Amino acid sequence: MSATTASAESQGWQLGFGTKMGRTYVLNALLLIYILNFIDRSLIGVVAPVMKPELGISDTAFGLLTGFGFALFYTIIGIPLAQISERRNRVGIIAICLALWSLMTALCGLATEVTIGGLVLGGFWMLLIFRIGVGVGEAGCTPPANSLISDYYPADKRASALGYYAMGVTLGTMLANFIGGPITDVFGWRVAFFVLGTPGVIVAIIFFLTVKEPPRGYTDPPDARQQKRERIPFTKGLSVLATKRSFWFMTAACTLAAFCGYGIATFQSLYIVRTFGLTAGQAAVWVNVPVAAAAAAGTALTGWSVSRMARSHPTAIAWLPGAGLIVCVPFYLWAFLSSNIWICVIGLCIGAFIKYGYLAAQYTIAQGVVSSQMRAVSTAIMLFVVNLLGYGLGPLFIGAMSDIFFEVQLAAANVGDISRATCSTLQVGEVSAIADACAQANPVSLQHAMLLTSTFYVLAGILLFFAVKPLKSEMNLK
Repeated sequence: MSATTASAESQGWQLGFGTKMGRTYVLNALLLIYILNFIDRSLIGVVAPVMKPELGISDTAFGLLTGFGFALFYTIIGIPLAQISERRNRVGIIAICLALWSLMTALCGLATEVTIGGLVLGGFWMLLIFRIGVGVGEAGCTPPANSLISDYYPADKRASALGYYAMGVTLGTMLANFIGGPITDVFGWRVAFFVLGTPGVIVAIIFFLTVKEPPRGYTDPPDARQQKRERIPFTKGLSVLATKRSFWFMTAACTLAAFCGYGIATFQSLYIVRTFGLTAGQAAVWVNVPVAAAAAAGTALTGWSVSRMARSHPTAIAWLPGAGLIVCVPFYLWAFLSSNIWICVIGLCIGAFIKYGYLAAQYTIAQGVVSSQMRAVSTAIMLFVVNLLGYGLGPLFIGAMSDIFFEVQLAAANVGDISRATCSTLQVGEVSAIADACAQANPVSLQHAMLLTSTFYVLAGILLFFAVKPLKSEMNLK
């Protein structure tokens, strides 16, 4: 080894793995994969105004389909996949999982009633099976991706890199609406699943062939890298995390934020269509796209701001997003109380821009309070809680509350026992007591559910502030 090579190796942990151009390519490749992750995850909410009446399901059933049915398997599979990624090739794991969830997304377009061995499965159950497949595939994305980023980027650049990567949540949601909405209006919801699901298979092949697996712990200080590396059992990893109070405050805060965020995002198209009479495509492009773009900008800005403040305010990664979660609440209330579509859009955009900085916090803190050997497992444990309780229960909660409020509205109208499916089959322009009751109860019931859920962001922000004090001693702030 030459002196120049040795010098480069000795300084590599401070600069990151590979060249600057190489790191940029890998980060953008991972961002693209995360975008595809959320395109496939979010698309079902985009097509909901068309798909839901066709399948004849309630808001509660839709919340189960989009939330808990997906999240349960996503979280269960996530832990073992994270442990495997601590020992195996992370690039290969991401590529295989990307191909799997993309294929399952495309298959969602085939959901229809089938008979298997005399057992009749309706479209809802077929769609649920394919959504479970999407969840199993997507479980192998984020933990190994975060671990890769932490080996490609040194500690002082990690917050901005992870914040940039976290934009995949909002950019994926935006593109699912921007592309999936118009396709749904023109060709139907089934075609939307085919068109947006299949490109991931091609991306998986390119990613596997062009991205290099870095040495584990490459960006750790030399003394830490020289320590003997051994597999850390899940139970031992959990016991280490049990002592990290900042990790659990952050996890609780992000779980509650995800509970609100996933629930609102899942039902946002339905709310817009019911309240303002737009088509699924119009709601996606006119409302959801600008909201997602604002959220992406806010996520990136928070990560950048925290990196700039790292030396003078190292705990800003907790308190800055925490403040955002509290401040966003009035804007959400303003949006959901407005009868003007453009005021609603402005309120949703401002709220999304302010709140989504918590994504940078959840990944940076989860990576920063543990050694390089535990990064994927730490992220998986955090995502297990966030997704099972946040993503799993958020849409289900809004759906259930919407159905409860719907029944209350109809009872007040005194029109008898009317289901939401019955309201969906009414002809446009029909004049009757039932039609009037449906026209009132459909949007108002979901509005009340959205308003109630929005207020929980305040508690999420307070919990992130609680993470500040222990973070000073628990996070590697070198």
